Amino acid sequence: MCNRQGRVNARGLLDQHGRGIEYLRISVTDRCNFRCRYCMPVEGLPWLPKSDILSYEEIAEIVRQLAPLGLRSLRLTGGEPTIRPDLESLVRMLRDIPSVQDIALSTNGVRLPSMAHSLRAAGVNRVNMSVDSLRAERIRSIARRSLAFDPLDALKAAEEAGLAPIKLNVVVMRGVNDDEIADLAGLTLAWRWHVRFIELMPVGELGADGMNEVVPSSEVLGVVSRAHGELEECAGPGGNGPARYYRLPSAAGTIGVITPMTHSYCASCNKVRLTADGRLRTCLFGDHEVDLRTPLREGRELEQLFRKALAEKPLEHELLQLRTGGLRALSQVGG
Repeated sequence: MCNRQGRVNARGLLDQHGRGIEYLRISVTDRCNFRCRYCMPVEGLPWLPKSDILSYEEIAEIVRQLAPLGLRSLRLTGGEPTIRPDLESLVRMLRDIPSVQDIALSTNGVRLPSMAHSLRAAGVNRVNMSVDSLRAERIRSIARRSLAFDPLDALKAAEEAGLAPIKLNVVVMRGVNDDEIADLAGLTLAWRWHVRFIELMPVGELGADGMNEVVPSSEVLGVVSRAHGELEECAGPGGNGPARYYRLPSAAGTIGVITPMTHSYCASCNKVRLTADGRLRTCLFGDHEVDLRTPLREGRELEQLFRKALAEKPLEHELLQLRTGGLRALSQVGG
């Protein structure tokens, strides 16, 4: 059995609350080519100096030390991970680590048409893509950037490259894109894609006012049912996320909801996050984090620091109390 200090047992590495931790989200950059209002200020942020950002070799070394303790799944995030040059070389380094079983990518999709095949060849298994709208003008409005970008082209490129399952992440905002819920859900009728509707998290510039734009998942499911028919709960695709999944009659894909505002899923949290500057963050909206970059560069072993971090991992976030652990923007930690 595992004691409260996070020793390895048959379930893997446990935190102080008995949750198995096997999933690491790795932010490879704090920069992004979008400025989505729920993720980053329109003017951007003070970017991290290059010397503070982990090199690919340093990221791979951290994973190499931690994977034997129980980590099995990795997700590359940002900012926007595809804007960091030669991302494929990092993927190859991570794929060479024997304990790593799954490598996923979170992206806005802008560079997927040109990168999907090379990422798959390097070792990425699957992709999550942010798709907050299917309308060109609205995409520009939400992203606050003028980029010639068709999300359907990006999704089709990912499918052709064999990056599967393909998950679409839709942050639903009242009065902004909630009129596209039915259209986005309808993609699952023809495509083996998994559309996940995410409740808006009022972080950064949104603040308390963002609560007015939160659309509860129950409302989202009601819109989908009225437009397309009765939803049946189902297991959904493989992965590590907290979504609950449903399927429309005869649909090829599924519909998921992620509910940080109306239903806490902290009890099943199985993840920790590595920021671009080498801090291990144990809760997205908590303030607990451990510096791994300094001891790594000093040549010290990381196992005990990792175990200590898990022994201090909080039980749940305090997002509903609008406490975000000093987080100015989701882009700082990869969401």
